[in-house]
Amino acid sequence: MAKYIDLQTFTDARGNLTVVEKILPFDIKRVFYIYGVDETERGHHRHKKTVQAAIALNGSCRIMNHAGEGLPLEEFTLDKPSKCLIIDPEDFHWMDNFTKDCILMVFASEYYDKDDYIFEPYKQI
Repeated sequence: MAKYIDLQTFTDARGNLTVVEKILPFDIKRVFYIYGVDETERGHHRHKKTVQAAIALNGSCRIMNHAGEGLPLEEFTLDKPSKCLIIDPEDFHWMDNFTKDCILMVFASEYYDKDDYIFEPYKQI
């Protein structure tokens, strides 16, 4: 089930420094980022093995998440770079409502494998 984690951020007169260290529940094997998104939705899948950590480095977006049959649809907003959303493999998710300046960075626990993707959604309650 998806959940927020707060990233340690140091702030002083010079600005902010946010750290991703010893907080993710996996070793990072892949990093990708999504930006320049129009009105479309991204994602619409879940995984067999991959755990992901999503951070909006700039701007904001919404992540809709469904963790399984019989569970409610959840809505998460990523709107600051110190907020991270952990997405478990069983979480069927999609992203939308991207602001024009949004940069969504994602850390993944596995290397890309097309066979790790499941595109069939759960039945919603």
